[in-house]
Amino acid sequence: MTRNAWFGAALVAALAVTLIPTARAATVDAVDLTPQFRAAGLNVEALRAIEVGGIVVLRGRTGDRAVAEQAGTLARSFGYQRVANLIQIIEPPDDQAIQRIAERQLGLRRSLDGCKFLVASNGGVVRLGGQVQYELQKDVAISVVRQIDGVREVKPDFPR
Repeated sequence: MTRNAWFGAALVAALAVTLIPTARAATVDAVDLTPQFRAAGLNVEALRAIEVGGIVVLRGRTGDRAVAEQAGTLARSFGYQRVANLIQIIEPPDDQAIQRIAERQLGLRRSLDGCKFLVASNGGVVRLGGQVQYELQKDVAISVVRQIDGVREVKPDFPR
């Protein structure tokens, strides 16, 4: 090896030895604050509150903007000045529209001819019942209703 190659290898080794401990020291541990927010009575679906490097990151879903703002205020009351409030405000599903669309989609499906369905929706949870000729038609009906926007869950309620 030439003198320049030795010098280059030594320089790379020296930099590696110096920078690796610095990179390890720069890693910041995340602290889970979710239990504290839950204990304070914050009602947010899928809430995750994590503190990283002095910043509190809030994630979750709620239908009420005031609840999302309350989460940020609560973080500040815990003594954190920097808060990233990423809680999503979701619109409540339109149950009447879900019911109309479900009835229309079930009526248009040729494989479900001869079936009679009862559809009820509450908060995006659809209860699907009625009479079918074949067991496979239940699965088809459930699949059709699950694909409708705003449906969170389908609960089959068919007689045995």
